[in-house]
Amino acid sequence: MRIVFCGSPEFAVPSLERLIESQHQVVAVVTQPDRPAGRGLKMTPPPVKQVALTNALPVFQPEKFNTNEFLSTLEAMEPDVIVVVAYGKIFRKRSLQIPKLGCINLHASLLPKYRGIAPVNWAIINGEKTTGVTTILMDEGVDTGDIILSKEVWIGEDETAGELLERLARIGADLLLETCDLVASGNYERRKQDDKLASYAPKLTRNDGLIKWARAAQEVHNRIRGVTPWPGAFARFKGREIKILKSSLGDGSDEPGRILEIDEERGILVSCLEGSVWLKLVQAPGRRPISGAEFARGYRVRHGDFLENGVCEEEKG
Repeated sequence: MRIVFCGSPEFAVPSLERLIESQHQVVAVVTQPDRPAGRGLKMTPPPVKQVALTNALPVFQPEKFNTNEFLSTLEAMEPDVIVVVAYGKIFRKRSLQIPKLGCINLHASLLPKYRGIAPVNWAIINGEKTTGVTTILMDEGVDTGDIILSKEVWIGEDETAGELLERLARIGADLLLETCDLVASGNYERRKQDDKLASYAPKLTRNDGLIKWARAAQEVHNRIRGVTPWPGAFARFKGREIKILKSSLGDGSDEPGRILEIDEERGILVSCLEGSVWLKLVQAPGRRPISGAEFARGYRVRHGDFLENGVCEEEKG
């Protein structure tokens, strides 16, 4: 098939690479415009663009996707399918009608659960034991199209959103290629989503990383995992904000926020309302990530000290 690929972040890279290596022909790549990034705010291309240029593929980066001008450009490519992986633009009726065989989307959840922009994050935050990837034939709704294929995977007990997303990217790439092969053959089934089972995964904000110790340890642990690497879980020690990058569940509890133990291997044990959490990897402002034990030594953390809750943006203001 002739494929136009739409995607932007690292999650979409394995899917593009698998399609480039396949029997299908990727005729163009559509991605987000370059954006300023890093401390120097240097204009940085999306990861998908870098892969496309390496493979000498035409790249398009429209600020607005659904303009008559750009959709005419897409129509001139005469794609059999448009493949969409974390592109970040809404497809309207005309854009959906461009490819002969439809638009295929790879989504990082078991639809209809966790429709929306941050499915992996919210699955972990909500304590799900499994999630997965799903391919759908797109319609005008957000992640509401008919399901073609899906694959369920287990979520690791200490796995962060970043780690899980990387794993799902590889699994999803295989599922996407299998889906494209089925669509090319014309011999595949479509299954309508049950809207009654739908849940939503809205965009994260910085305040979603705020840690409150007066919650159950499992809830705190899930929150830390679910917001790593972005927006990041944060708390305070002696008025200084710290990021918590890696955690695990511990034993015992006391007053929420009290430091119960410091261990060279496991880090800093902090009491929650029920149970406790080991802080294994932390980061002070402007510093590199260090182990909990290193932080305890460098910042003179003692048994019985307290970690405070994070402060949201409204409170800072």
